[in-house]
Amino acid sequence: MRRLLSLVMLFSGMLGHAQYGKNCEIRQIKLNIFNPGLEYEMGVGVNSTLDFRVAWQVALEPAHTEPFDPENLDFFPAITAQYRYYHNFDGRYHRRRSIYGNSGNYIAPTVALFSPGERTVEGKLVDGVHGYGGLVYGIQRSYNSGLSFSIDAGAGYYTGPFKGGIFPVVNLSIGFIISEKRWCVGL
Repeated sequence: MRRLLSLVMLFSGMLGHAQYGKNCEIRQIKLNIFNPGLEYEMGVGVNSTLDFRVAWQVALEPAHTEPFDPENLDFFPAITAQYRYYHNFDGRYHRRRSIYGNSGNYIAPTVALFSPGERTVEGKLVDGVHGYGGLVYGIQRSYNSGLSFSIDAGAGYYTGPFKGGIFPVVNLSIGFIISEKRWCVGL
């Protein structure tokens, strides 16, 4: 009976310690300047966050027959969500680099919905929302001044009122942290 009680106390102590420490900010709101809009990032685990962005986002028009042409770039209203896992917080912290504002490298499954409305693409009327789901790798850096930027790239499957396919995904966010709830153990 004593062994069982000792094991229960040991494991409950380990569980309590494992859930106590967080490297991520509990929450932060950012004003995005590059893609005008708001971004909300909240900590959900020791090294992971959920990131939601509502913005006018630069994107390729996927309804074109040649979607990789840079002339097919346009601004679309978009909602983007990512589950970010920051894999190098511990290494940055031990090298005395800041992890403030979730400064680190991450891998993230990502989804986005674009709602551009009715438009004419290559002489055809295209209407309705389109979106993608995929996987990206990115970096995010935040500074004490509040300046924050992140860039991620990967691939996603695009779907909508056109023939779907796998295309590149690149997101760039440059802006300022306007509200935060700090928990970060970093410098």
